[in-house]
Amino acid sequence: MEKIASFTVDHLRLERGLYLSRRDERAGVAVSTFDLRFTLPNREPVMDMPALHTIEHLGATFLRNGEKKEDVVYFGPMGCRTGFYLLLFGTPSCEEVAPLVLKMCDFILNFEGDIPGARAEECGNFLEQNLSMAKYYVRRYRDALERDRCFSYPQP
Repeated sequence: MEKIASFTVDHLRLERGLYLSRRDERAGVAVSTFDLRFTLPNREPVMDMPALHTIEHLGATFLRNGEKKEDVVYFGPMGCRTGFYLLLFGTPSCEEVAPLVLKMCDFILNFEGDIPGARAEECGNFLEQNLSMAKYYVRRYRDALERDRCFSYPQP
């Protein structure tokens, strides 16, 4: 079986940041996948589930209600719990997407109150939320993104 592209990336050299992971096109429609790496894979602990879940709810709420809502295909966590995937229609560059991601971070950092979609009838695991830890992870990520916004994936 052919190895998928994401398994050819040297995860030991990944930094916290924003990566253009791939571009796909079908029937004239392009989708760009961005990886938001919040933690250093295999070098520090993965994100805890309640914080990851809170970032997912708040990030998706912001993105699907914001200025680029028509471009958003998906926002959700990586299975390895080191960050998130952001899929957008079109072919934006990492540099073009970085301001949107920074605004999303600011939204999460300034958020107070009930987590959107965190009620039993809205979510399959509504109790697993942690806003203060979500803000901790987002602050570290945002600080890194301010210094070095975009990266290319290192190859083995």
